[in-house]
Amino acid sequence: MKRWQALLLIVSMVCATTSHAQVFSDKVVGKKNVDYADSLKKSKYPYILPIWGEKATARGFNLPYSAGVSLQYFGQTSDLVIDNLLVGFNGGTMYNLDNIVRFDKAEATSGSVSLRPDVWVLPFLNVYAIFGQGKGSTEVGYSIWLPDSSGGETKVTSLSTKVDFDATTVGFGLTPTIGVGGGWLALDMNFTWTDVPQLDQPAQAFVFDPRAGKRFRLRNPDENLNIWVGGFRVALNTGTSGSIPLSDALPIDEWQNSVDQGLARVAQLNAEIEAWWNSLTPPQQAQPGNIARYQAAKAALARAGAFLESAGQAVDHAASSTVEYSLSKRQKDPWNFTVGGQYELNKIWMVRAELGFLGSRSHVIAGVQYRFGL
Repeated sequence: MKRWQALLLIVSMVCATTSHAQVFSDKVVGKKNVDYADSLKKSKYPYILPIWGEKATARGFNLPYSAGVSLQYFGQTSDLVIDNLLVGFNGGTMYNLDNIVRFDKAEATSGSVSLRPDVWVLPFLNVYAIFGQGKGSTEVGYSIWLPDSSGGETKVTSLSTKVDFDATTVGFGLTPTIGVGGGWLALDMNFTWTDVPQLDQPAQAFVFDPRAGKRFRLRNPDENLNIWVGGFRVALNTGTSGSIPLSDALPIDEWQNSVDQGLARVAQLNAEIEAWWNSLTPPQQAQPGNIARYQAAKAALARAGAFLESAGQAVDHAASSTVEYSLSKRQKDPWNFTVGGQYELNKIWMVRAELGFLGSRSHVIAGVQYRFGL
């Protein structure tokens, strides 16, 4: 058994799971801002949204423009944990290959561009939609292990593969937020569905991105610098399944060589296990530890042999054969730390950047936002 390149597409990461540029409803406080707060309270709020916008300004809140659209780039790298691997051929038996195939490395890298229209429904609640397009790759290292006559396991081979993919993402999000005197707290969260052509179903993800920050006024009215720190958590749907043509997983001649070598290795290890068992005396064969060791080794080798036999039959009809797979995946480190900043030229135009790091996840975000009254 060698590489199953196309099977490893299933560890593709979700693209475009970012947070949007940070604006918030700010309660104007402080003696030096008394005149500004009074002018807000006396002014008539000119827009339909947010609901209760006029009441909020009457209480001294400086509201952002009620609608906007942002364009962002999001790049990330993260490690995944893969288990519960099942593989079958031509719609037949799915073979559990846990402990036979062990993933030593599963690293997902992706980059995407997303468009996000948003509106303030309430003075302290922003909602938005996500439309993203991205590219990514997964680099996976794995080993094949089989039981041996020593009571342990033998690594048959170690291999690696890298697969590229395209992805389209849609989703929605909401951000409860509050600001007082330029300090603010936001609890951004979004739900996305990412379509990767090699998967049966779109990959689902939930992002929770709590942030706290401070806005600093600059030279001109409404010109500000906004900085923040926070956390970034991604939760993926754990199950993934799919089907691909056998020839997409590996060239047919390599499939045949892999199957032949695998069957020969299974036969060799079976012979070694039998030789060890037959070398035991009857009292030794009656010992529970030896019985468990023998039965576990035979069962694992039988499972590997059945899988290889099924693969061999699929190779005999390679032109029409398919490979089916199913597995579970999860983030190795779901959380990472974030720091970011945003330059606000005025209430209409702003640009932002953010870095995420710590653990096995890292990301970078850059974007521009345009806002207007609605």
